[in-house]
Amino acid sequence: VNADVAAGRIAGELKAARVLFLTDIAGVLDKEMKLLRNLTCKDIQGLIDDGTITGGMIPKVTYATSAVELGVESAFITDGRIPHALLNQVLGSAQQQDDAEGGGTIVTL
Repeated sequence: VNADVAAGRIAGELKAARVLFLTDIAGVLDKEMKLLRNLTCKDIQGLIDDGTITGGMIPKVTYATSAVELGVESAFITDGRIPHALLNQVLGSAQQQDDAEGGGTIVTL
């Protein structure tokens, strides 16, 4: 069982406020390798179609998009190698979460 599939589906069924996905890069990157901090589900499909999002990030953003479409308020994709990345996101202030403080990409409808 893929953990991202399970996390996204469970979060969607629970209508969670946020689901977190860890990866080994800062988040979703543009073609110049710069972090895209905030994306909508529609943005993601366009970035897949134009070849910006490729490889192993495609399944991750697909599961994030599915979770949001199932009712999760937002999905957060970030680098799990950064110390306390999850804690910073879970325990951070609302402003930090909205700004994807410390890296990461927030996916919303």
